[in-house]
Amino acid sequence: MRSVVADVAMFYGPRSGGIRTYLNEKARVAAETGAFEHHVIVPGPVERRTGSWHETPSLRLAASNGYRIPLGTRALRRALRSIRPDFVLLHDPFWRPHGVTQLSHSLGATVVAVHHASPALNAAAIPGPQSLYVPVLRRIYRNAYRDLDAVMSVVDSREDTGREATIPLRFGLDPVFHPASTGHGGDLLYVGRLSLEKRVKDLFDAAMRFDPPRAVVVVGDGPARRSLIAQASRAGLRELSFRPFVSGREELAQLYREAGCVVDPGPHETFGLVVFEAAASGARVVAVDSTPSSGVSDGLIETFSAADVDGLVSAIRRAEAREDRAGIAAGLAERSRWERVFELELADLRELRAARQGRPELAQAA
Repeated sequence: MRSVVADVAMFYGPRSGGIRTYLNEKARVAAETGAFEHHVIVPGPVERRTGSWHETPSLRLAASNGYRIPLGTRALRRALRSIRPDFVLLHDPFWRPHGVTQLSHSLGATVVAVHHASPALNAAAIPGPQSLYVPVLRRIYRNAYRDLDAVMSVVDSREDTGREATIPLRFGLDPVFHPASTGHGGDLLYVGRLSLEKRVKDLFDAAMRFDPPRAVVVVGDGPARRSLIAQASRAGLRELSFRPFVSGREELAQLYREAGCVVDPGPHETFGLVVFEAAASGARVVAVDSTPSSGVSDGLIETFSAADVDGLVSAIRRAEAREDRAGIAAGLAERSRWERVFELELADLRELRAARQGRPELAQAA
């Protein structure tokens, strides 16, 4: 019997980032391989179900990325009862996790928290004193994760959640992200959500420390676009262009390859899918040293300390001075296919379930 997996994600939007990519690819792999039955539950305009895609009534939070706030959990509960999953993966701690966990357990499901975003990241997006917000958010996380069966993460989750991550969070790559012979340009490229916690302003400051100043291209949508324009002006940056969110993977891979350097200056990444994709595409790449994907990218990503503009400039120079590493990038691309990612994830979930039930033979069940 195939395992039934339900992903519950409050922050899923048509122009959001890593969670959107993860869920879309998981749905594709499940449909194409038949290795597991997969359902996604996300907020939508109204309650509706299209195949294995379930939407619950909600209010729009941000037009820039399509995030929505669900109106309670009644529709979510109905969806779970209709699905009767073996595994429920909760992608945030805010959608009434205790009630959802209790119901899921009553249905016989194993419940796993997917630790995507930290309290520090959430606090950085709120105007005001982060030192006050982080402890409050940390209590929310710890309370939300208390009754779950396991935590899935690529970072150490103990400080944020009070729980050790026993299942690794893996991200994969579309086959379009591979090295090609395209020549590098001169622009510094940022791809991602436009929000203040991403510290895109550090890239603006870094661009001004080159002689002559470097052009910056920003790709994405978000609430901080107007603020970023003002920050660029204060930095004296004249060569700045904004492009909307890019959904086409081929186009995105080409943007990576053609950039002088792909830069992610955000200090709160819990994976860093953009720089992972860029590294596999053969781009020159720079990220903060705490970005998890920098540690699983075969040394293809140059790093710097968060908020250190001089360190960012040095990292860009190191990346651009490197010899071609297309062979290493090709190897990273090949072993990081989404099909392999979800094969390993499903094996981990089955092993967890078998251990909880004291029946190790269940880990090998279809």
